[in-house]
Amino acid sequence: MTFKELRHTFLRHKWLIWAILIGFFILLFLAYRSWSIAFSPNFSVPNDEKVYLYVYPHTNIDSVSAQLEQLNVVCNASGFVRYMKSKDYEKRIKPGKYRIEDGMTNRTLGQHLILGMQEAVQLKFNNIRLKEQLAARLSQQLMVDSVQFINLMNDAEFLKRYDMTPETVIAMFIPNTYEVYWTLTAEKLFDRMFKEYKRFWTEERLAKAQAANLTPVEVSILASIVDEETNIAKDKPIIAGLYLNRIRKGMPLQACPTVKFALGDFTLTRILTEHTRINSPYNTYKYRGLPPGPIRMASIAGIDAVLNHTKSNYIYMCAKETLNGEHSFATTLAEHNKNTQRYHRAYRQWERDRKNKN
Repeated sequence: MTFKELRHTFLRHKWLIWAILIGFFILLFLAYRSWSIAFSPNFSVPNDEKVYLYVYPHTNIDSVSAQLEQLNVVCNASGFVRYMKSKDYEKRIKPGKYRIEDGMTNRTLGQHLILGMQEAVQLKFNNIRLKEQLAARLSQQLMVDSVQFINLMNDAEFLKRYDMTPETVIAMFIPNTYEVYWTLTAEKLFDRMFKEYKRFWTEERLAKAQAANLTPVEVSILASIVDEETNIAKDKPIIAGLYLNRIRKGMPLQACPTVKFALGDFTLTRILTEHTRINSPYNTYKYRGLPPGPIRMASIAGIDAVLNHTKSNYIYMCAKETLNGEHSFATTLAEHNKNTQRYHRAYRQWERDRKNKN
């Protein structure tokens, strides 16, 4: 075809050619725009902070977008919404805890949300006294409401599957760090904690418990008392051995922390005779043997202190005159009375010094 013929053809079909060219550029623009929405960085997290998006069941794309805006991490919220709608996200929602990382694209976050690629939770609990506190601590780290946890902890029929009762169930929760998913149900968490409990109670620990004539739960009960008695690591096995001596002799434990638990008043600094009259199975001044359950979540150090208790003839103890949390131990009442007198003299002197300073 000659140039003249080519020019004539172009002039005759110029509107069609222009239409094709314009359509091509429009398609190119739309393709670029789609690519940009999907692959351009759309999330900014300052200083490598850990920022998380929590997706609940029955949520929708707008609430997810609103949460991202509240977190102040999304650059173009409307672009994110358009992209997720193009992927039919609301029919593919998977609840979970998702980490937002700096420089993330809509496509990357979208894949995480659609495929349920949530980040694991490092579940931690320790220094827990009551079941209600444990339920609250768990609900702070997981999707499940604290009411669900406390209801299961008080459900005697449910706890039979773990050979636990509402009084002993806290012994099944060994304080540690566990990797779980935020969406873990309350029932599945109990299954996981029972598995960890069985793993914790190795053959060696079981043998030591048996040698002390205690079950694992009874070890935890005694350990909870030891933990309440002292924070001094070296005193724990001595106190554990002392209490075991009292049990073997048929003596009441007379453990002050159990009275606090029975009264529900943990602010008490001194247990008076009137306090020891409370009629509660947790009152070890009134009832011999161990109480029906732990008075707190026993620490691993407390459990091992009971299992590796110091063998002695001690049956008496009192706070040491150093007033640093340590204890003095005795085998006879006469020795104990001397230790008590030294403590009271030191305590009275400390009170006088404090008043003089004020």
